[in-house]
Amino acid sequence: MTPELLTEKYPRLYHMAQLGSWPSIRKFGLLSTSALLDQYGIKGPVRDRLEKAQRPECVPLSSKGLPGAILRDQKPMSDGALLKCLQDGLKPENWYSLLNSMNFFWLSSARVWRLLGARAYRDTPQMVLTIDTAGIVKAYGRNIRLSPINSGSTIMNPRPRGKKTFLPISEFPFEARAKTRARADNVVELLIEHSVPDLVDHVLAVHEAKNKEIVREVWRSKNASDGDHP
Repeated sequence: MTPELLTEKYPRLYHMAQLGSWPSIRKFGLLSTSALLDQYGIKGPVRDRLEKAQRPECVPLSSKGLPGAILRDQKPMSDGALLKCLQDGLKPENWYSLLNSMNFFWLSSARVWRLLGARAYRDTPQMVLTIDTAGIVKAYGRNIRLSPINSGSTIMNPRPRGKKTFLPISEFPFEARAKTRARADNVVELLIEHSVPDLVDHVLAVHEAKNKEIVREVWRSKNASDGDHP
């Protein structure tokens, strides 16, 4: 795949975040779990539990001088299921650490709505960011990785995953996969390691959404079009 083809096929990216987190994202950028743990000075055994093991519930973070933050739960994954699908000698703790080092973006609004309607989220309003793919690719192209699966879920029949799940843009086999897959199921996730400090420069719109509907528009860029929403 090429950066140009990625932008053409997926002109918008989507990120679902905790409601109320937009002011913090505007100020600090989008931070992975590992980046948040760095920011809040979490170390030692506590950090290991949050970074290298499944989080069954959301975990609040606080520190003097910083706004509160929430680490999302990882209920869609389990050690038992990961043991069945991990490859390349990886163990569950390796996979949790890898995921926690990344920032995740969906390339299909249909997947966002599917997540919003999932049991874990359908009753709780969420914040959805609509993002310009071209800007992200231009700024972070070398650090972008693409995934063919929902890497944070092992529900139902967990797909195999390993060291080659996350590939640079140039190595992703888009055309080969396009012969048997719809666009939404070809490139499933776009990932950027650690943090995206200037994310606000690439966000087109921010919406509060719940289950199957948009509740309200939180913020809109002057560069956004009417169609920039999940």
